[in-house]
Amino acid sequence: MDSFTAMPPASAAGHLPAQRIDAAGRTHVDQRAVLALALPLMANSAVQIVLNLTDMWFMGRISTRALAAVGAVQWLVIAVMLVLGGAGTAVQTLVAQHFGARRYRRAGQAVWTALWAMACTAPLFVLVGAARHLILAPFGFDSRVEQLASAFWFPRVGGAFLAAAVWAMFGFFNGIGRPRVTLAISIVATVTNALLNPLFIFRLGWGIAGSAWATNAAQLVGLLYALAIFMRADYRRRYRSNLTWRPHRRVLLQQLRLGVPMGLSPAADLLGFAVFQMMQTRLGTAGGAATQMVVILTSIAYMPGFGIASAGTTLVGQSIGARSRDWALQVGDRVILLAALYMGAIGVLIALGGPWVLPFFIGSHDSESAQAVVIGTQLLWLAAGYQFFDGLNLGSSMCLRGAGDVRIPAALVLTVSLLLFVPLAHAFTFASGQGWVRFLPQFGWGAVGGWVAVLIYVMVLGSTLFLRWRSGAWQKIRL
Repeated sequence: MDSFTAMPPASAAGHLPAQRIDAAGRTHVDQRAVLALALPLMANSAVQIVLNLTDMWFMGRISTRALAAVGAVQWLVIAVMLVLGGAGTAVQTLVAQHFGARRYRRAGQAVWTALWAMACTAPLFVLVGAARHLILAPFGFDSRVEQLASAFWFPRVGGAFLAAAVWAMFGFFNGIGRPRVTLAISIVATVTNALLNPLFIFRLGWGIAGSAWATNAAQLVGLLYALAIFMRADYRRRYRSNLTWRPHRRVLLQQLRLGVPMGLSPAADLLGFAVFQMMQTRLGTAGGAATQMVVILTSIAYMPGFGIASAGTTLVGQSIGARSRDWALQVGDRVILLAALYMGAIGVLIALGGPWVLPFFIGSHDSESAQAVVIGTQLLWLAAGYQFFDGLNLGSSMCLRGAGDVRIPAALVLTVSLLLFVPLAHAFTFASGQGWVRFLPQFGWGAVGGWVAVLIYVMVLGSTLFLRWRSGAWQKIRL
């Protein structure tokens, strides 16, 4: 049996996910089983880090201004993907619960339902991409930065439905406990992206837009590879992947009811970060570039932390599908603890290495490069401060997602992000006369002030979502 078909490890046949029973008959969370699921997910996230770092390296080769331009719109791009691609976001939860309940055909149907939803929303992605000037103009960027951001925005958003479709495929393989397939797909896409970036950016002369086109092409290759695996004989036998492709309106609407708030929750979080990043770019190119570098470097903590948290979605969902909500709580607690401890430790290590790592990503040697490195070194310590709470945030939100508890968490994230974080970041970042609005106090602390607001925001959000998880309100939800 190859790595694509091997089942996730279990202590013994018939046990609940990641459950170990000792000689006295007491149940425990099997740490090895949790790690066996989480480590490939972390490795997959590490591949995503390589993809992000590769893109950032190529942007730095163009100019510091190009790096700042991409940073200004990066989070907004992902927020658009999450809102319009909500049906794909729901796949892992549905598949995990169907798998736990042994409803394998419906697990396969969830994939096709998401892919049909992506096909229907593809024109919306293109329209939002085409509205680049309308969307970016109100933020008041330097004209040259706005021109670069617009050039990147259209192909990146217009083709983002491909990334949303790949996420849906990831959700299926992660939901059935086969994250090594997800890892293989990510490696194929990342290698393709790395090969196409220099071709599209430099040899064909497409510049910053070439990076977006390279990403789209890489996602298409990854999607085709994922579908080829999904249609293999072993998956056709168990999940009826060749028979469940026809769209069903009722199933699609049900998946959208779950997926839209599920996508809205991280989208609200990222929308706040998108506005925050734009504030730093409006303040100055050096601050915007420094913020972009810090965001990418802290993804070394965030992305593997997300991988650990994704294991929580699978384990909680499978436990609920197997009708053991008490076990879902116990295994979810363990995943949340692992995510918080990992992210806290890595955040400190990144801050310690910042002075040596940051200069590597500034290769243009323009007048603002040195200033961006100095600012970035300071920001890394503020970023290290919030990593533990971001682990609480990720672990809790992904375990809640596995339980299908998505509406209240989405409302919480939306409220804290837009009513606390954004106003606080604006007040701390801008001096009088610099910002977008006049009725807020303006302390003028620059990029450092903006990241103080990030620290406060993540501490509040992580604590709030953890309390929601521990309340057990999700145990009453039935999908």
